[in-house]
Amino acid sequence: MSREVHLAARPVGAPKPSDFALVSVEVPAPGPGQFLVRNTWMSVDPYMRGRMNDVKSYLPPFQLGEVMDGGAVGEIVASEHPDYPVGAHVLHSAGWREYALLTAGRIVDTELAPASAYLGVLGMPGLTAYAGLLEVAQFQPGETVFVSGAAGAVGSLAGQFAKLLGASVVVGSAGGPEKAKRLVEQFGYDAAIDYKAGDVRGQLKAAVPDGVDVYFDNVGGEHLEAAISTMRPFGRVAMCGAISMYNATGPVAGPSNLGLAIGKRLTLKGMLVGDHQELAPQFAQQVAGWLKDGKLEVEETVVDGIGNAAEAFIGMLGGANTGKMLVRLG
Repeated sequence: MSREVHLAARPVGAPKPSDFALVSVEVPAPGPGQFLVRNTWMSVDPYMRGRMNDVKSYLPPFQLGEVMDGGAVGEIVASEHPDYPVGAHVLHSAGWREYALLTAGRIVDTELAPASAYLGVLGMPGLTAYAGLLEVAQFQPGETVFVSGAAGAVGSLAGQFAKLLGASVVVGSAGGPEKAKRLVEQFGYDAAIDYKAGDVRGQLKAAVPDGVDVYFDNVGGEHLEAAISTMRPFGRVAMCGAISMYNATGPVAGPSNLGLAIGKRLTLKGMLVGDHQELAPQFAQQVAGWLKDGKLEVEETVVDGIGNAAEAFIGMLGGANTGKMLVRLG
């Protein structure tokens, strides 16, 4: 038998455990052109919250009473596909279940990096951070960078990538004094803001009195408003996420100072990582090199068992993780 997580109800506000159902199903046998993967790791990510709403978006919504999906890595345990041998490890998008029957996936090298890394630093979060800086925000060496959600899966990498690519100053925002301290001591940020202490704008201006060139936005709301206020002329914003709004039950006000973007000639650009796959080879080569040379600090917050996947997801939305939040299945 295989266990999988279904969406039992569409959340109103913050998701709760009763919105999910753990269901047991038979393990299928692969037919011609198929292979069976025993998932060892699965990812929970902020974008999944939007898919729990029955609204049109860039990805289809999860369906009630059906298994959800998302990034996962597993080992092939049976195969009827010539290109996918038993024993190989595969990155795919059929997570939230213990076994997945597939026809395609990306075989990954677990000697280069642990399997879990392909859901984090060498996977979607890593490429998001890399593309957001280089292609969306057009970052240049010597610039000052501000990252919100800086202790999370994408943010903790965006700040480190900026430093390695030649940023003069990197400032990050995280929730609580302990996380803020870790931004500086563990991830190499030059300064850190504890947004839970309030006055994000004041803290940011104190940290970078000369202003910000690039803002990597994972949070939206008050953080975006603070960044607009602090940015230099011709600054660029990579709008990657807006986690502060994901559980809102009504309309959310935009930044009250958006008019400043006109005089400052700012660029605010939304991004989806799927639009930047042409960067994947360059990203993989450069980031694998940084990993090999010990230049990156990679943090994972691990929850064990498919039965705790919903708990991991809810915790991630509430900031319970440092670095990538993962569910270990194997």
